[in-house]
Amino acid sequence: MLASGRSDAAAGARAYRWLALLAAVATFVASLPLWTQFDRTTAHMQFVERHAWIPAFRVEYFLGVDGFSMPLILLTTFLTPLVLIASWESVKLRQAQYFATFLILEGLMIGTFAALDALLFYVFWEAMLIPMFVIIGVWGGERRVYATVKFFLYTFLGSVFMLVALVYLYVRADSYSILDFHALPLSMTEQVWIFLAFLVAFAVIVPMWPVHTLLPDAHVEAPAGGSVILAAILLKMGGYGLLRFSLPVVPDASALLAPMVIGLSLVAIVYIGLVALVQQDMKKLIAYSSVAHMGFVTLGIFLAWAILGRTGDMPGIAMGITGGMVQMISHGFVSGALFFCMGVLYDRLHTRQIAAYGGVVNTMPHFAAFMVLFAMANVGLPGTSGFVGEFLVILASLQASFWYALLAATTLITSAGYTLWMIKRVVFGPVANDGVAGLHDINGREFLVLGLLAASVLALGLWPAPLVEVMSASVDHLVSHILQSKL
Repeated sequence: MLASGRSDAAAGARAYRWLALLAAVATFVASLPLWTQFDRTTAHMQFVERHAWIPAFRVEYFLGVDGFSMPLILLTTFLTPLVLIASWESVKLRQAQYFATFLILEGLMIGTFAALDALLFYVFWEAMLIPMFVIIGVWGGERRVYATVKFFLYTFLGSVFMLVALVYLYVRADSYSILDFHALPLSMTEQVWIFLAFLVAFAVIVPMWPVHTLLPDAHVEAPAGGSVILAAILLKMGGYGLLRFSLPVVPDASALLAPMVIGLSLVAIVYIGLVALVQQDMKKLIAYSSVAHMGFVTLGIFLAWAILGRTGDMPGIAMGITGGMVQMISHGFVSGALFFCMGVLYDRLHTRQIAAYGGVVNTMPHFAAFMVLFAMANVGLPGTSGFVGEFLVILASLQASFWYALLAATTLITSAGYTLWMIKRVVFGPVANDGVAGLHDINGREFLVLGLLAASVLALGLWPAPLVEVMSASVDHLVSHILQSKL
């Protein structure tokens, strides 16, 4: 009887896994027309759905995509099946709930990127955080409760400020349409307060220095799949929010406070890169690396006014925003891949400490090849996706200020330092202990996940033109919009 019960439970778990994977793959296939049928010549919203939701308050179910949101939606639908495949054997507790939680999270993330009604955006934004809390709190490590509470407090506090700003904009515009917010005239005082409210909400998610401390704890305690989604997609919500709300809704306040955001971004790039150098936990090292690399996103976005004040070069302004967007997509591939690699090692030795490894290439040569490739992409090696976005932002920074470019370029040294030092200690050298000597190389399932990510990293690095073309019209429209004062 007992054996029969275990057999039935195992069969049920397999069925849940396959059903979840089928749903995730079907979602990815359904999202492909967003790319194939996307009109690259216009900045108007496409694939629009608009229906009354709460008519008394003019709240609508209003969805659409442009050159900013469409690539992020495809990134979400591409990575979710890979997360499920990577978690196939590693999750033992409540497997059905685990896979269902990721599917719910995927739907809410897509809704956040596609929402064009401010209240609908807020509902998706808040609801999206709930599955992430559950993933960390139920399937996380020993300090998962602490990490979950900290993650909740940081994100909830930021969301409250965003809600206040959205309600104020609704009162002024008599509409929750984000596109109506873009056209709403506002005084400088109004713009400054709204900008600060949005900045608090989005800075926590990016995360920007000094509110970045929630990220290492969340990453360390989250299961491998949770770390991948958190780094590869959730962090992009902050950059997307700045592009969708802060710049077009309050352009004058964005211009006024751009030096502050640029300063915080440069601190993240330089200081957090140095913090990553001293980490002994692989997950913490990659988490701090994510903070440093996401600094390029906020830097590229807010360089516009510094470039305008110095050279007035419109292509340079567009270059900075384009670089920030490319960096978001690239970081999704690279950071997701590195966390997948951490998961592969953790599943085998159940430790994240760098000192516990050494000589992995001797027992896992295929895995080592993938990990070195992703490490090179994290460093920004030409030919990989990590090079494209950062190079564009550094070039744009040079048009704004030599010192901005110099400080941003320090990532070429710091990221090489902490990434290559980790690779040296983990992958190369003599076999560190009997545990490493007994490791077995990646199986077909793991090879599929890492292979698809490697292909993505190389494709974007060698041929970024399709992605740049998709967002070009939206970038040009945003540039023309933010340079028009609302005062």
